[in-house]
Amino acid sequence: MSGLLRLSLLRELLCGSLAGVPSLLVRPSSGGPSWTRERTLVAVKPDGVQRRLVGDVIRRFERRGFKLVGMKMLQVWEGPNVVCTSRAMIGHTDSAEAAPGTIRGDFSFHISRNVIHASDSVEGAQREIQLWFQSNELVDWTDEGHCSSLYPA
Repeated sequence: MSGLLRLSLLRELLCGSLAGVPSLLVRPSSGGPSWTRERTLVAVKPDGVQRRLVGDVIRRFERRGFKLVGMKMLQVWEGPNVVCTSRAMIGHTDSAEAAPGTIRGDFSFHISRNVIHASDSVEGAQREIQLWFQSNELVDWTDEGHCSSLYPA
């Protein structure tokens, strides 16, 4: 099975059927976002920091179009369906099962050194974010002047 097909199947497994889910490549037609504000907590684990993969992880989330709204050694990413999508981007917990093209598939080499943590649900994300961030430490910003397929210009 090709890596791309495995990634697609993983996304469907983590997110459910993609039927009825709006495309992330289409701008909302109205003046504002057509998605419920969703955030997730992402942590590059010590093995990922030691291997200098923090920038690679951040780059993948930025390329996906998510907004970094909070960062310590943890990151809070915001965007439509960010929890489910980030889980698909990260890949299976066990590096032997992680599809190529996922963060764990590309960088992890053992289940105990799998580079990254991300919230597993919207509720879990809310709980984890509140553990590590005060509300005034999260940024609410717009993408003015930035061409993004997720947010209106």
